[in-house]
Amino acid sequence: MIYNPNEIEPKWQQHWEQHGFYRAEDFSKKPKFYVLIEFPYLSGEGLHVGHCRSYSALDAVARKKRMEGYNVLYPIGWDAFGLPAENYAIRTGVHPRQVTDENIKTFKKQLKSLGLSFDWSREIDTSDPNYYKWTQWIFLQLFKKNLAYRAKIPINWCPSCKIGLAHEEVIDGKCERCGAEVEQREIKQWLLRLTKYADRLIEDLKQVDYLEKIKTQQINWIGKSYGTEIDFGVVDFLDTIKVFTTRVDTIFGVTAIVLAPEHPLVEKLVIKNYEEKVEEYIRESKKKSEFERTKIEKEKTGVFTGAYCVNPVNSEKVPIWIGDYVVATYGGGAVMVVPAHDKRDYDFAVKYNLPVRQVISPINADKDADLRGLKEAFVDYGVLINSGQFNGLSSQEAMRKITEWLEKKKLGRKTIQYKLRDWVFSRQHYWGEPIPIIHCQSCGTVPVPEKDLPVELPYVERYQPTGTGESPLADISDWVNVACPSCGGAARRETDTMPNWAGSNWYYMRYCDPNNDEALADKKKLKYWMPVDWYNGGFEHTTLHLLYSRFWYKFLYDIGVAPNPEPYKKRTSHGIVLAEDGRKMSKSFGNVVNPDDIVKTYGADTLRIYEMFMGPFDQGISWNTQGVKGVFRFLERVWRLNSKIKSQKSKLQLKNQKLERLIHKTIKKIDEDLENTKFNTAVSALMILVNEMEKEQAIPITYYQSLLILLSPFAPHITEELWHQLGHEDSIHNQVWPKYDSKLVKEETITLIVQINGKVRDKIEVEADISEEKAKKLTLEREKVKKWIEGKETKKIVFVPGKLINIVV
Repeated sequence: MIYNPNEIEPKWQQHWEQHGFYRAEDFSKKPKFYVLIEFPYLSGEGLHVGHCRSYSALDAVARKKRMEGYNVLYPIGWDAFGLPAENYAIRTGVHPRQVTDENIKTFKKQLKSLGLSFDWSREIDTSDPNYYKWTQWIFLQLFKKNLAYRAKIPINWCPSCKIGLAHEEVIDGKCERCGAEVEQREIKQWLLRLTKYADRLIEDLKQVDYLEKIKTQQINWIGKSYGTEIDFGVVDFLDTIKVFTTRVDTIFGVTAIVLAPEHPLVEKLVIKNYEEKVEEYIRESKKKSEFERTKIEKEKTGVFTGAYCVNPVNSEKVPIWIGDYVVATYGGGAVMVVPAHDKRDYDFAVKYNLPVRQVISPINADKDADLRGLKEAFVDYGVLINSGQFNGLSSQEAMRKITEWLEKKKLGRKTIQYKLRDWVFSRQHYWGEPIPIIHCQSCGTVPVPEKDLPVELPYVERYQPTGTGESPLADISDWVNVACPSCGGAARRETDTMPNWAGSNWYYMRYCDPNNDEALADKKKLKYWMPVDWYNGGFEHTTLHLLYSRFWYKFLYDIGVAPNPEPYKKRTSHGIVLAEDGRKMSKSFGNVVNPDDIVKTYGADTLRIYEMFMGPFDQGISWNTQGVKGVFRFLERVWRLNSKIKSQKSKLQLKNQKLERLIHKTIKKIDEDLENTKFNTAVSALMILVNEMEKEQAIPITYYQSLLILLSPFAPHITEELWHQLGHEDSIHNQVWPKYDSKLVKEETITLIVQINGKVRDKIEVEADISEEKAKKLTLEREKVKKWIEGKETKKIVFVPGKLINIVV
């Protein structure tokens, strides 16, 4: 009988489904283990091999944990609202509801063909009113706590699609949907006060097991900076420009102040002769996205307003400029230009012929050196010069003393700034959760009563963007026009919808209790399952999605819904799967690999193992069809090993010390590698074990069974089939995961490195537990060693057990 995955795999998938395998049990006496993957966006292209990499790897973890005695929750659902479905609908003319329903069927069929051990009884869909009722409920709680508010702010606007875009929907300054250059527009938007949670989002990273690079991404995005806010009084005006800086030690070197084009004082302080140029500059800046404006490598541009302000430390008049590289959302929208000590400022000063005044000298600088000929910015800390009473202080000491001086004079203050902004939460799209707010002329902004949730998204024929800055929902008068819940008067519904991030902020909580009509989830179930023990997803989501979902969960913890302050104990990320040509897979390149084709030709087990074996899990790697074939041949070899047992029945119980040791080493290797996301080396260890088994004439059945159990989390179908062929009635996936014998995993021999005065001169194969006395005796008898120490005095011999011996002569 040859190995035919097309016969085996559907059979066992049907068996597992019929018998309710992989269903998690609420309140089991077993220890719980919650494994989570990022649920997929429902794109029209269906499942891709990048999805398979994450899902297969975490499925191996889930399966192993079940065999170790855990009550495992490994759920699945659909991220159904937002741009992916709407883009596809606009492109094809098929309604987003129909597109979503069809895509769910496609994705579901594909995922089931992979034999993934999801608990399908907990399946969720973010576009289902029974789900988004609770997304809306969370928004209302945020609104009641003054954490959701409406404000007119500059947003990214796509002139082609005629809609507002979130920062995450702008790629390299272009619209993600159509590729058009994005510009800035001021529109009333709903925002969430994400900044209120900035400190906790940083501080609580100490509680979790995230990769350091993920923690760093979170911290950098929040961008907490300690510094000084300085008041620069505007000449001939009563107004003050507040400037935040982390380098107040450089304040005597300020030769200009630059304001963001949208700074509220710009219109007021521009001198008449300069108005035309300033207005033209602001018009041009509005055509650029914030991404384009703030790129580090971008040439800095600006325009002089004709106005001046006063440097509070030396009463010097400083020109006020406008520059589009400054944004209103950070540091108050104003920066002080210190050309001598900031590269960006230096380039700006050279371009516009501003003075360059050095006020920080390197600590070890020649005291008599001529400092006027500065060729580039000196950006390090040093000693203050040209700084009045603060000359001679170190940068660190000067920052403290200058800030104290400013505070005493009421001209400045110590403060903290964040790069993090409040979260722009509204979209002018159709396909999203309606925001549960009603606008009344008498009562103002009124929340929809909780008893009236969900506010269902109406079915519309026209779902294309309107170009008016409003959602297509604004045209549905019988839906928009309602009675005010507060006074009963005429009112209008909010027509903006939520971003597709909304539903994905809390989906992991709904998995704990997906059919609850009375609450987001039962508190006892949340307490049992949360936090998620292991969450894996794409590295591109380790900033915004992770930040947003942690924010929502912390808020829900604050109001007594979530049982603990952090949603995820452990977060890992996988690298993307590139095409064989090394480029990103794309239909336009014609290099997309469809997982359905791989499953049809080589089987799901081959695809699963290849995705784990192809390279380090956290790194991007190119697809390799030869590698897929190699994995298929490996499974064929596992299949053929079965015949060695059947044809050697008289030898089935023979002991083989070498194989037994290797099995125990493989158990240890898999235990360690799966915890550390080293899936490729875990598979490699299994391949080594199969290689050694193939060399034997006969394999004891217990050894073969051990191999199948160890392979089963990676290749569930073939191992289930072979397990039953051995005469077992129960599933292999119900077996107990083996424990390794610590005595058997110890190396029998090691290579002892021999050094003379620290340099390697010889190597000796010795027993692993060789004594110091025996090691010295063996070493001194070696001819190579004798040659190096002959005629010299041996001062000492250093022995490091299991590693080396060093003779000092």
